[in-house]
Amino acid sequence: MRDITLGQFVAGNSVIHRLDPRTKIGMMILYIVMTFLVKKIWLMTVPFAYLVLELILSGISLRYIVNSLKPIRFLLIFMFILNLFFTKGEHVWLDLGFWQLTGEAVLQSFFLSIRIILLVAGASMLTLTTSPIALTDGLEKLLSPLKIFHFPAHELAMMMTIALRFVPTLMDESEKIRNAQMSRGADFESGNIFKRVKSMIPILIPLFVSSFRKADELATAMESRCYHGGDGRTRLHQLKFRKEDLFAILITLVFVASLIVAMILLP
Repeated sequence: MRDITLGQFVAGNSVIHRLDPRTKIGMMILYIVMTFLVKKIWLMTVPFAYLVLELILSGISLRYIVNSLKPIRFLLIFMFILNLFFTKGEHVWLDLGFWQLTGEAVLQSFFLSIRIILLVAGASMLTLTTSPIALTDGLEKLLSPLKIFHFPAHELAMMMTIALRFVPTLMDESEKIRNAQMSRGADFESGNIFKRVKSMIPILIPLFVSSFRKADELATAMESRCYHGGDGRTRLHQLKFRKEDLFAILITLVFVASLIVAMILLP
């Protein structure tokens, strides 16, 4: 659980760290669009190259990206196997009568697995290089035009960022509770799946109690500081677009355009 990187922020002074949070959110949206535009597995090299470039420029260790994939490893295995059974094809590699393993099924399984890996890694890059406060300000600024429709932009941005920020905190808390229960003789490894699920109750109940306590403490702290939403709120750091932000968006658009050209010229 301690390896979960979603919601973690790694402080730094790299080019990616210094970008405006609105720029990074826009880059993330374009990256997701680029990943879903890909229809052939070899074209995944374009978003992969973009992710590698972003990783190099940010100075983030590859270990963080690898750790971000650990929580979804069982989902990846499940989806990989599921596609092997339900994807039909013409090139039969193995015929067992009731089931045929085809080359198209294997290719589709690898394709979807790579897509999920790239999406999770890209989302982790956003949180690893953007502080929760900057992410809140960026989301609020992007959603602020919707205020004319009485859309609660500030409240929504605040809730999303607090939820994201508390993911590693709750994971660390669950690890402490688990170790404390194991020191009292609790066994979470042996038995069938039903016994293992039942053995999680001594972890889940204290975790829920701790979560509500932390939420109450956070609400009290915000009230004691006279927090009343976004009305009249000032910021220490004002968001400003710079040349680096323009270059970052242009580079991202170049990757998207190159992918579209490749899909048209090399169908």
